Amino acid sequence: MAQISVEDPVEIRRKRADTRPGPREWFTGQVWMDEIATPVPPSRVRMLSVHFAPGGRTAWHRHPFGQILHVTEGEGLVQRRGGGREPIRAGDTVQAEAGEWHWHGARPGTFMTHLAVQEAGENGQTTEWGEHVTDDEYRG
Repeated sequence: MAQISVEDPVEIRRKRADTRPGPREWFTGQVWMDEIATPVPPSRVRMLSVHFAPGGRTAWHRHPFGQILHVTEGEGLVQRRGGGREPIRAGDTVQAEAGEWHWHGARPGTFMTHLAVQEAGENGQTTEWGEHVTDDEYRG
């Protein structure tokens, strides 16, 4: 590993990719994603800022090493398979365990934005996507 000196400047990335809509295969409703950080070997950590319009949500999914969500604004919902829906709001941090099927998104009447941090597996994938969350599952 390279030696870092206190005189070396801090690395600052000033340009990132443009906001892009969330793929329909992964999301229901209107969702936008901003890529904050992508894995640069040897790191495998990826971070996104995800913006959900009211009612927007992910499909069921899981991550090889789990996922951390930190809600930065609004109110939303999160649910692990087999569990109940839980409300989340700005300032909350959610930990999904490795391999745990779950979904998250905005409540019906408000926007929600969260930072999502996950680590890629050996194959480079951060997420395994499943079926869409039904309206009945979303409404609870």
